[in-house]
Amino acid sequence: MTLIALNKPFGTMSQFSPHPSRQTLADWIAMPDVYPAGRLDADSEGLLLLTDDGVLQARIADPRQKLAKTYLAQVEGVPDEAALARLRAGLDLGDFHTLPAQAALIDEPDFLWPRTPPIRYRAAIPTQWLEIVIHEGKNRQVRRMTAAVGYPTLRLVRVGIGALDLRQLGLAPGQWQQVAPQSLGMSGPARGAIPVRPRSGPGRTNASRIDGDRTNVGRTPNANRRGRPA
Repeated sequence: MTLIALNKPFGTMSQFSPHPSRQTLADWIAMPDVYPAGRLDADSEGLLLLTDDGVLQARIADPRQKLAKTYLAQVEGVPDEAALARLRAGLDLGDFHTLPAQAALIDEPDFLWPRTPPIRYRAAIPTQWLEIVIHEGKNRQVRRMTAAVGYPTLRLVRVGIGALDLRQLGLAPGQWQQVAPQSLGMSGPARGAIPVRPRSGPGRTNASRIDGDRTNVGRTPNANRRGRPA
């Protein structure tokens, strides 16, 4: 059984099948027969899990596991306490009502890499970073939540799933590493996988070369070449 943690770059589709205009997971993951356990929108960044085990994939997605998903959201404007209280209490988004969430103002994260392309700033309107923790995984949920309280999301980075934290893994965009299922903190038994060093790479069909203690893979044109975030 394999479980992979990927720092999904902005603009990458959470699929291996080709897309006419965007990069896909095949541009980054060279390991065969792994598939996403959950999804992350193309315009969102950060932690995405992939596995070759259908049972584990279902457990990760099972709401009964109550796996927390932690996001850092840069929003337009500075939310007041009333807006934060609404996020925490749960929101009626029309097609579903969100569960209570954690929401707090935070300083701009100093570990984050620059986004390409950068967000569009409006000179007269400040931005603010939030940390939001939810236990669901509805389509574009965090973006819809912040918009519902009047503060549209400009940038969204998922940094945690369960007990697994991207900030501790230290993966740059496009890098991935194998992790142990137990690192998610799920209840019940889980078969283990041994963590390995972070890897970078494009598709499953491209050749790779070993350079020191990191795997570097020849990339497709316009692929992300950044190193670890400062």
